[in-house]
Amino acid sequence: MAAIIVGSGLGILLGSRLPDRTRELTTQALGLVVLVVAALNVAALLDADWIGDVGSAAPILICLAAIVIGGVIGSLLRIEARLEGMGGWLQRRFSHKEGSEERRRFIEGFVDASLLFCIGPLAILGALSDGLGQGIEQLALKSTLDGVASVAFAATLGWGVALSVIPVGILQGVITLLGIGVGSVVAASVVASITATGGILIIGIGLRLLRVSTLAVGDLLPALVVAPLLTLLVTQFY
Repeated sequence: MAAIIVGSGLGILLGSRLPDRTRELTTQALGLVVLVVAALNVAALLDADWIGDVGSAAPILICLAAIVIGGVIGSLLRIEARLEGMGGWLQRRFSHKEGSEERRRFIEGFVDASLLFCIGPLAILGALSDGLGQGIEQLALKSTLDGVASVAFAATLGWGVALSVIPVGILQGVITLLGIGVGSVVAASVVASITATGGILIIGIGLRLLRVSTLAVGDLLPALVVAPLLTLLVTQFY
């Protein structure tokens, strides 16, 4: 959370000195990098432990089913709309600048940064490892990556990026407490299912940053819960 706030502050200072064209190009460049990160995560579809537990054809089918089921759940819960609503409330509460463009940038920064910082496997595995007493190395790595990304985000989208620390803190705090309660290491196949499904969702974020799609990635977030549950279910019958 501290890394995101510091990175956002640096991004604001830098972004105010850049012309609009440069800031737009920075956002698109970040979108390309996000797609690379997504591809690395999607590669978990080839994870040997996952394939060994569910079979060679099952991982992609599990991801497909998880995203469809998760999308239905998320759309019914209106997760994306609620995130945008929260971003709008925060904009009115913390930003003194008026105007539809300023509001759009604030909400976009809050929603996209929140999704990116919360979806990645390190957000889950780092907090879980911390709760299990296995050290904070993964959280430290995630902090570094989030801090760098927040500089690029905030340079273009403003202070909404900094307020993404709210959902990040809530999510990672809950997972840390869950890790304390679990007291054992999560199966490698479950980790792979979360990583691959998260990678697919991150592709959606990259497409949003590139202005290729307005996919409601927030509505797909339940897929990160459905995928490991389906993996455990298939494992029982394989």
